[in-house]
Amino acid sequence: MKVCVYGAGAIGGYLGVQLAQAGADVSLVARGAHLAAMKANGLKLLIGDEGRVVRPRCTDNPAELGPQDFIIICLKAHSIAGVIDSMKPLLASHTRIVTAVNGIPYWYFYKHGGAYEGSTLESIDPGGRQWRELGPERGIGCIVYPATEIEAPGVIRHVYGDRFPIGEPSGEKTADVENLSALFVKAGLQSPVLDRIRDEIWLKLWGNVCLNPISALTHATLDVICSDPATRALSKSIMLEAQTIAETFGVKFRVDVERRIEGARKVGAHKTSMLQDLERGRPMEIDPLVTVVQEMGRLTKIPTPSLDAVLALVVQRAKIAGLY
Repeated sequence: MKVCVYGAGAIGGYLGVQLAQAGADVSLVARGAHLAAMKANGLKLLIGDEGRVVRPRCTDNPAELGPQDFIIICLKAHSIAGVIDSMKPLLASHTRIVTAVNGIPYWYFYKHGGAYEGSTLESIDPGGRQWRELGPERGIGCIVYPATEIEAPGVIRHVYGDRFPIGEPSGEKTADVENLSALFVKAGLQSPVLDRIRDEIWLKLWGNVCLNPISALTHATLDVICSDPATRALSKSIMLEAQTIAETFGVKFRVDVERRIEGARKVGAHKTSMLQDLERGRPMEIDPLVTVVQEMGRLTKIPTPSLDAVLALVVQRAKIAGLY
């Protein structure tokens, strides 16, 4: 089974090490100092006091790798549009694309049913290029729950978590998702196959849509945002707007909004990914986490006043920092 991890940063590198140790034929696409370090010294994963080193194929030129069985995209979602052409040499007729990204994936309305079947979303797939050129039929959903970080070039630190739920857009348990799940489990990861993958996508996005932009605007950690009465109330307001939109598309939430906020509070003094990007001068993941929910609200004619206000502020903050 040939697997390409496209974007072998913190999460992609973690997956790469685990899959390589499980015996998969893994290739990693990366760039810069991180790539140079992996080529020179291998890729090291630190879990507690344990260090694991693997030496998979690493490149910044996917054309060297040839067609793959699975491409696991671990890029920030807003980066995917820029690598579509580079990804094409990895595609064969049977290749599946595993979207291990935050937010709504490009294939969301494939085999969705109803009035929105086949729709594309401009905020995450400008011009519908991913849908048209990668193909929604290749998509497999994947939700990323672990936290990892690049401690140094070529060195990944695992912080917590090992869950990567996956699922077909259609909800079927196909041979492809069963094989991918078995490979992840062999790699020491939890990877249940879900028949309602969109529910799980929204459950994670539900927190991201409010907590990420609020943290970028205030520089507050999750415990502070979810404990302060004003920012907790603002988070709840945005989440209820998002819930109304999602339920219009048939999504079912398995927890209520207060429990979801409380779960985030218990994570503690954690900086969201958007705040980390702001502090490190990296492009902020605004469109896949926030703008897309606004766009889906426009599709369904559901007003989103709280989300609109926070989105306007965080976009301006990102533009001033040159990160949007």
